[in-house]
Amino acid sequence: MYRIRFHGRGGQGMKTAGRILGSTFFLAGFEVQDAPRYGAERRGAPIFAYVRASRAPIFERGIISRPDLIIVADDHLSAMPEAGVLSGAGEQTVFLIHSNEKASLWQERLNLHGTVFTLPTLAKSELHFRGAACAGGAAALIAELNADLLAQAVQEEVAPLGPELVAVTLAVARTAYAALSGHRGAVREDAPLSAKDYTPPAWLTLACEEPLLSAPAIHAAATSELAQTGLWRSERPLIDESRCNRCWWICSTFCPEGAIQVDDKRRPRIDYAHCKGCLICMAQCPTHAITALPEAEAATPGTKP
Repeated sequence: MYRIRFHGRGGQGMKTAGRILGSTFFLAGFEVQDAPRYGAERRGAPIFAYVRASRAPIFERGIISRPDLIIVADDHLSAMPEAGVLSGAGEQTVFLIHSNEKASLWQERLNLHGTVFTLPTLAKSELHFRGAACAGGAAALIAELNADLLAQAVQEEVAPLGPELVAVTLAVARTAYAALSGHRGAVREDAPLSAKDYTPPAWLTLACEEPLLSAPAIHAAATSELAQTGLWRSERPLIDESRCNRCWWICSTFCPEGAIQVDDKRRPRIDYAHCKGCLICMAQCPTHAITALPEAEAATPGTKP
């Protein structure tokens, strides 16, 4: 059985990547599971999707704990423990990282013992098709999948979006497949897991809440501002005023939640009530004026945000 995980951020197409790769496996005659894993309103936050494929019926369920292939669509997630990129990875695990850095550098950074490949990052005009690139690169590493099956899967999955988007998605997927086609067969099937191989879950006992606190809250339209999504944050971005050169259009444009506003002096200001801590602003800042601090430390009295 092939066990594959896609890691990315909400909005980067990991659900689509899983569906394309799952359909490619299905067209090749495999039994398939593919599913994304995320909560509500997760744009910009770490998520993952997984694919299982086998010639025999699949009886495993749930999160993949021993992956054969891990695809990382956003290389900044590799250093985030909450993203779980390295969870369950062993010597048999192959990594495919969407990055312009060398594979050897990632192997050293993450202390990986398995094989690592990199998929060059897309042009800005193609970033919305990152999921297709990851699916195409993953398909190239599996001996039973070929470019024709991948193309058919892309057309089936993306057809509802119209012929123009199908054409671009197909081109991106084919390019990624070609870039890694020299490594066909690098990912191998692992043996089925027995019940003895499963680790029992670590159950948590939570105290019951008051009825009014536990009741569902249904808001009217146009009330998203009332949802304090800053509570999701594990790391807080901080702006160093001495290094900021007021190129506010960069950080404010790339912020997926619009949580960066600009004051009358052209200085960017972060709305911490709605900043989810995705740290995309930190990655995009050309002067590295934005850094991150663990939320628990940043929230300590006396610490300036």
